Amino acid sequence: MRLAFSTLGVSGLAIPEVIGLATTHGYHGVELRAHIEESVHPGLTAAERSGVASAFADSDVEVLGVAGYARVAAPGDDGPVLDEVRELLALASDLGAPYVRVFPGAGSGLGPAETAESETTAARRLGVAAEWAAGLGVRILLETHDSHRSGAASARIVSQVDHPGVGVLWDVLHTWLAGEEPAMTHAALRPHLGYVQVKDVASAEDTTPLGLGAGVLPLGACLEALSRDGWDGWLCWEYEKRWYEGAAPLPGLLGPGREHLARLLDGTGRGDRTGLRPARLRPA
Repeated sequence: MRLAFSTLGVSGLAIPEVIGLATTHGYHGVELRAHIEESVHPGLTAAERSGVASAFADSDVEVLGVAGYARVAAPGDDGPVLDEVRELLALASDLGAPYVRVFPGAGSGLGPAETAESETTAARRLGVAAEWAAGLGVRILLETHDSHRSGAASARIVSQVDHPGVGVLWDVLHTWLAGEEPAMTHAALRPHLGYVQVKDVASAEDTTPLGLGAGVLPLGACLEALSRDGWDGWLCWEYEKRWYEGAAPLPGLLGPGREHLARLLDGTGRGDRTGLRPARLRPA
């Protein structure tokens, strides 16, 4: 398995510094939060996109994905949502990223009929966008989040699309909050899985981000389910520092986090096949 981290944990940091953190702490890739607050977003010019792509190409760090905020199950007209997804796909293609993250975003407190309608809406929009994604060599991943936080709920939408250009991003926090055991989530997402976001928190009531292994999320059970199936994809640490001012800075946690994942993977019997890098000292 390969390891990345999200720039949500180092919001506003310039791309050279992001690449430096990944290199120093032994991470293979970075998930780029696509927001106007960040160094990377859909408003970048062609020259700026080329500069970001070149910076990564000159390193041994990959762009895992572009984490957008399009809400494909939200009520309203399809046009603005599809425009947003199309912009994210173009950005990912220009940066050489294989994935674009989108949210469900249908809203809270929906009844069965409203939920079904939102899933039909999401599937329709994703079906259109899937053709664009396929033409660009990018895959759209619906994150287990908000209105469809369980693996079963997200899989219902993606199964309706039934297109290789669309899959699911497994956020382990949200499936846990939904009450799913990791084996259940994995079974639901297995045909659709793009990559996995790992994280840790103290409790369901206190979701302030913690260093990996310092909280209660069943990361070992998640990795066991993946390893038992022979899955060999990406694990991305999404440390939500941007939303929690009091959380510890991510840079100091990156090394211990990588080591914790390596220990967990050793316990699954896949430690010698993970490809996790040792930390590397940067030149003075």
